[in-house]
Amino acid sequence: MIDWSRVEELVEEIGAEDFGEVVELFLDEVESAIAIFEAGATDPVIAEEQMHFLKGAALNLGFESLAQLCLKGEKAASTGRPEVVSPTDVRETFDSSRIQFQADLPGRLAA
Repeated sequence: MIDWSRVEELVEEIGAEDFGEVVELFLDEVESAIAIFEAGATDPVIAEEQMHFLKGAALNLGFESLAQLCLKGEKAASTGRPEVVSPTDVRETFDSSRIQFQADLPGRLAA
């Protein structure tokens, strides 16, 4: 669900002191993108754009399951099938990934 090697790489790149700010920004931006997707999920253009954005954001912070789901949604929306990945699928995957991330992160950073 979480690519911890990517998280560790990002912490090394930006430093532990700035990592919390990056995580906060990521969570806010993902919430906004999901809200846009929820409002326009039947529009292939909106769905593709939001799936693309979410995929990139998820990959950047190691949210692997979310990234893979968004890749599937992006490809489907690009062929006019935005219904393949629903807003509920995205929300549930993000929420479960976020919960795992926030629960496991302190132990990972302490190691």
